[in-house]
Amino acid sequence: MFLTKGEIKVIPTPYLLFLGDAPDQLSAKVAQGIKDWRPENAVGQIRMPSCNADVGLEDLTLEEAFEKGARTLVIGVANRGGYISEAWKALLVKALNTGFDLASGLHNLLRDEPDLVEQAKLCGRQLHDVRVPTVEYPIANGKTRTGKKCLAVGTDCSAGKMYTALAIDKLMQERGMKSTFRATGQTGILITGDGVPLDAVIADFMAGSIEYLTPDNDQDHWDLIEGQGSLFHVSYSGVTMALIHGGQPDALILCHEPTRKHMRGLPEYNLPSLKDLNDTALHLAKIANPRCKVVGISVNTQNMKEEEANTYLTSLEKDLNLPATDPFRFGAHKLVDALANLN
Repeated sequence: MFLTKGEIKVIPTPYLLFLGDAPDQLSAKVAQGIKDWRPENAVGQIRMPSCNADVGLEDLTLEEAFEKGARTLVIGVANRGGYISEAWKALLVKALNTGFDLASGLHNLLRDEPDLVEQAKLCGRQLHDVRVPTVEYPIANGKTRTGKKCLAVGTDCSAGKMYTALAIDKLMQERGMKSTFRATGQTGILITGDGVPLDAVIADFMAGSIEYLTPDNDQDHWDLIEGQGSLFHVSYSGVTMALIHGGQPDALILCHEPTRKHMRGLPEYNLPSLKDLNDTALHLAKIANPRCKVVGISVNTQNMKEEEANTYLTSLEKDLNLPATDPFRFGAHKLVDALANLN
C-alpha cells in the first residue's frame, strides 16, 4: 500500500518491468530487485533497442504482457539524477492506452509530466509515484528505542545493501526469529509495499524518518534496515549518515563489490578499503549507539567465478576476523548467526 495524503493507493500487480535504454546491468537494479525478490509480481520485461540490461525475464510487447495479466508498467531503470527520459514517453503513453497503470520511483515524478497526466486521465489509469514522502516525519531526537537494529553500509552505492538486508530477513523468518525488512528506497518499497523514500525526505527530517521507520519493538526483534549510498560517495553520503544516526544500529554489516574499478559514477574516486569503511562507519554509529558493533561482511560476487569468490571470502575472514559471505549466492547463515549471537 502507498499512502498519498489521506488515501490508500494500491499498485496493481503483476508488473511488466520497463528497462528503457539502461546503459548497463546495474542501471536496471530496480527491475532486477523486483524480479529476484518478488518473482510472482514480474510477468516480463520490455526494453528499448539501445538497452544494455537484461534481468532474465521474457521480452514482451505491451499487448503480450497485458494478455498475460500484467496491470502496471514499472519503470525499472534508475538513471543518474532520476529523470524520466523523453525517449521513453512514446512507450509510456502507449502503455496507458493499452490499459496499464504506471509506477515509478524516480525523483522526476510521473505526476509532474503533463502529457502523462493528461493521457492517464483520458484512459482512466493511475500514476504511482513511489518516491514521495507520505508522512510528516519528525526531527530526530536520538532517544534509544527497544528492539535490535541492523544496518548494511557499503564501500559504494549499489553494492548489495538491500539484498543483504532482504536475505537476512528471509532467513530469520525461516528460522522463526522476529524480524522486519525496513525499506528506505524505491526498489525496497516496490518489493515490500511500505517504507521511507529517504532521499526524497527534506534533509532536516531524514534521520527522524528512520526513527519513525524503526519504532520501539520486542527486545528480540530485529529491524533489518535497507542501506543507501555510501559514506565515501561524495554524491550520496548524506543518506548514509541519516541511516546511521536515525537507525541507531546495534549491528553493522559491511557491503562490498570487489570488481569495481572506481566509485559508481565517479571515475576519479577510488573505492575505500573494507578496513576504512569499518573504522569510519563504526565511529559514526557509536555516536548514536555506543554499543554498536560490526558483525560481518557481505560481498556481491556476481562478477566472480565461484572458486574465485570463495577464495576471496576466505581471505577477508582471515584479514578482518569477521564472517564473510555473499548472502544472495551462498546464503545468509553466517550473518544471521553473527546477529543471533550478538551480546
